[in-house]
Amino acid sequence: MKLTGDFAKAINDQVTLEVEASIVYRQLAIEMDVIDLPGIAGWFRAQAEEEIVHANKFIDHMSDREAHARIGDIKAPAVKAPTALDAFKAALKHEQKVSESIRDLYRQAQKDGDIDSIPLLNWFVDEQLEEEATVSEIIAQLELVGNDGPGLLRLDREMAERQAAEDAAK
Repeated sequence: MKLTGDFAKAINDQVTLEVEASIVYRQLAIEMDVIDLPGIAGWFRAQAEEEIVHANKFIDHMSDREAHARIGDIKAPAVKAPTALDAFKAALKHEQKVSESIRDLYRQAQKDGDIDSIPLLNWFVDEQLEEEATVSEIIAQLELVGNDGPGLLRLDREMAERQAAEDAAK
């Protein structure tokens, strides 16, 4: 079934939002590099790459359905994160925005009777639940650690393991 009309536009908007999310995560990585938290910076860089994978899933879906994917205008992220906690709160806010956008797509697919998009959107609903839960857990840990330097450095080392595990899997 060819993908056209308002739903195709909505998916293109989602592609743009996923690319924007990647840029937000890249900026958060830079912010963490500035305050010498390389493990957390690496975690954010890995997350930025994952957001591009998400954009590609939507692009592939459009291509498979004879639609023309387009990345829309993206503003430079206005993200400032003087602390790791601030960075993860910004990440959670953006993930919540993405989650709501996915829910809107799901609602529109149901309304339009676009059953071909439902499996993709189900995957994204599950993914967003996981993304928000992960970031919320990190926020809770950072709040527990507070200004404790050794605790923050331990979290930084733990978060560096994500990048190491992903590199080993390649």
